[in-house]
Amino acid sequence: MDERLRHDFPQAFTDRVETPCYLISEDVIAANCRILDQVQQRTGAKILLALKAFALPALFPLIARTLHGVCASGPIEAQLGREDFGREVHTYAPAYTAAQLERVIRFSDHIVFNSIAQWHRHRGAIAASGRRIEVGLRINPGHSEVEIDLYNPCLPGSRFGIPAAGLDGVDLDGIDGLHFHALCEQNADVLVRVLASFEQGFGHLLPRLRWVNFGGGHHITRDGYDLDLLCTTVTDFRRRHDRIAVYLEPGEAVVLHGGVFVATVLDTISNGIDIAILDCSAETHMPDVLAMPYRPHIAGAGQPGELAHTYRLGGISCLAGDVIGDYSFPARLIPGDRLVLADM
Repeated sequence: MDERLRHDFPQAFTDRVETPCYLISEDVIAANCRILDQVQQRTGAKILLALKAFALPALFPLIARTLHGVCASGPIEAQLGREDFGREVHTYAPAYTAAQLERVIRFSDHIVFNSIAQWHRHRGAIAASGRRIEVGLRINPGHSEVEIDLYNPCLPGSRFGIPAAGLDGVDLDGIDGLHFHALCEQNADVLVRVLASFEQGFGHLLPRLRWVNFGGGHHITRDGYDLDLLCTTVTDFRRRHDRIAVYLEPGEAVVLHGGVFVATVLDTISNGIDIAILDCSAETHMPDVLAMPYRPHIAGAGQPGELAHTYRLGGISCLAGDVIGDYSFPARLIPGDRLVLADM
């Protein structure tokens, strides 16, 4: 990990930037896009950028050379995708107000509804718009292997998607596709099992549909990801279902290893443990650290006690829990030291 960081983000550069600062490598993102394009070329699937994971317009021209569009989670992201990315825009939200849906219609090519009631409530507005918009329903495939409940869209009681029984007897005239999302940073073997559950519950509906969206969470660009299994799985699925269109909407896989966060030590104190105060905030700059919790890798650092000097890294906000975590370093930290956090 550290060798890769030093190559992609040389210290001569990270030492020069004003902090706190996010740094992005166009070369890394371009390499990720080449891997994703292999999947598109081998399977015929279309890959979308999940804007909830990465929404920096400065990089859109680079990503848009390869990916077919974006998936948005509401009208603001849909507008961003239409105006700055410029390719297909697919929008899903658990529910829409009439005002939100009006804007979503203006900027979207696909609109996915979370319930039959939402579709019935808003389909008249779509028809009246005069735009050719493809309409989908989000379903719950009935299988997920996400270990952290906060990120599991299919756990019992989930508000996301319609279970198979919820479509019994429903007239799907006007529905073009189905969407599911059941993965989180996972390999292709998990998709195989999710897809088996999806086909068992919803396969009988596919002959009348134009597409299926396999959602996000596919860690396609990660070292060790089984690209061959993914491509075989998608290709076989399309062959079984009369070449139906398939969409994938990864987020992190598009930008994996493509960005770091650079922070500076402002002060060190001691209160039963050595503490370093940084010029950033976990709450503001890296909320997943508090929400999951997530432990970012820091270049040159180790687990507590692994190296000579252990510090608790604290943020600059007034939130008591604004703590990044406990890390050890080979030398004492002093004000002015730079810390480089990976995959931020």
